[in-house]
Amino acid sequence: MAVAAVDHRGRPASRASTGRWRSARFIIAVEIAERFSFFGVSFNLITYLTGPLGEGIAEAASAINIWNGVAQLLPLLGAAVADSWLGRFRSILLASVIYILALAMLALSTLLSSRSDKCGDANMPCPSPSGLQMAAFYTSLYMVGLAQAGHKPCVQAFGADQFDQSDPREAASRSSFFNWWYFSISAGTAIMLVFLSYVQDNIGWGLSFGILCAMMAFSLVVFLLGTRTYRYYYVFGSKQCRPVATACEAFTSWRSSWRKQKLTNPLLATSTLESRSHTKDEEQEVVITHAYLLEEAKVVLRLLPIWSTCLVYAVTFSQTSTFFTKQASTLDRRVGHRLQVPPAAMQSFICITVVVLLPLYDRALVPLARRYTGLSSGITMLQRIGTGMVLSLLSMVVAALVETRRLQVVMDAGLADLPDVPIPMSLWWMLPQYVLVGAAEVFTMVGLQEFFYDQVSDKLRSLGLALYLSIFGIGNFISSGLISGIDRATTTRGQSWISNNLNRGHLDYFYWIIAALSSLDLLLYVFFAVTFKYKTKTSVIVTRIY
Repeated sequence: MAVAAVDHRGRPASRASTGRWRSARFIIAVEIAERFSFFGVSFNLITYLTGPLGEGIAEAASAINIWNGVAQLLPLLGAAVADSWLGRFRSILLASVIYILALAMLALSTLLSSRSDKCGDANMPCPSPSGLQMAAFYTSLYMVGLAQAGHKPCVQAFGADQFDQSDPREAASRSSFFNWWYFSISAGTAIMLVFLSYVQDNIGWGLSFGILCAMMAFSLVVFLLGTRTYRYYYVFGSKQCRPVATACEAFTSWRSSWRKQKLTNPLLATSTLESRSHTKDEEQEVVITHAYLLEEAKVVLRLLPIWSTCLVYAVTFSQTSTFFTKQASTLDRRVGHRLQVPPAAMQSFICITVVVLLPLYDRALVPLARRYTGLSSGITMLQRIGTGMVLSLLSMVVAALVETRRLQVVMDAGLADLPDVPIPMSLWWMLPQYVLVGAAEVFTMVGLQEFFYDQVSDKLRSLGLALYLSIFGIGNFISSGLISGIDRATTTRGQSWISNNLNRGHLDYFYWIIAALSSLDLLLYVFFAVTFKYKTKTSVIVTRIY
């Protein structure tokens, strides 16, 4: 197999004028805007669903988890299309256009409502939404998920492609790329979440979606400005450079061969020597293709134990944009006499934690660990992921303890039946659980991205990152199933743990269940991580970057 690095005109790429951090900055810029757009829609979505759209808390949380699940699984399809047909650059362009259309539709869907953006409390109940508004909203919401399908698995792989793995300096830069990639996204998102949560809670949802649409359009222009500096990789030497297309061709060849064998009458067969030779060549090509597909399937299958044991981590992470936000909305959110912290803005502390810890990890922890392990990365990818899973488990334990404390304050203050009255308990009690989630991201999120990018073949890098995203897709479906199942089971016994009135619910019990599942999952992860064998670095011929 050979890999050609070319410029935008298909000529051999020049090291002096293409790739490296100069090109990566354009790609990071468009990814920051994409993360703004996706998180700008999702981070406070439960407030919109339970407010202007009038859904119950359990129903809204389940709907968000299902949408997130679909949005995180669709990248598997997007990666297959990118790796087999469109290529990463064109896939990013197409996905960006879909993003712009989806966000514009979201903004317009808010104009179909006769509701106030501030309705949903005892003083201003919300009228029922129209069928047209619900259809427009959910159509545009799932279009955002479709846009992410083409964008997310390609843009990070395309960014990492800007560093030549055969050059020692650029290979080292590519290792740091994943850290600084996540740092840049988290730093920008922390600022944007605070700003957007204020706009959504105090001005209007339509304006916030419009801002995201404008940002995505601007980022597309920035991405196109870097076209001349990018390195584009082309894998050639066989049809195997297009794995999905090859799989389809293999199936077609097998079906054609099977039909010929079934229809051919051996008594009437008068095949010439040439036709036999041609058939033999076709059969040999099918055998080679099948062997290739089998080898690629083995590469993916060996990752499944790690993939499956990270699902509960995704369940934990999914609570930050749903129940954490609803918890925060019940607490005393005052800062000073006039300022009140929007509940969704607390998620910015996850990003702030990432911004603080990632440089420390990259510049302090890695060099220190390198002295003892001899590894250029300090610790292995699986050790990094496991450390984050421990922190994630601790975040659920802390969340359960804080919720227990909150319910005790509710009982002491006699506010059990007054859900709209702020509880005399400071919002900052929830800060530790957000910080622990952010610390877990530094280890597990970045580790998973690097692991699934590194442990697949060069031509399946987009698919590898899509597998990473699918962890959170399935995790959201599991979370949705847990919420629905626990809500039904506890409702039949008198009082739902996930009541619309959280003061009468028991989210602490729900968190303890997730903590218990995380403990069991961590034990399985350690077993598979210890026995996992990393991919052997195979030699790849790279067309010289001069």
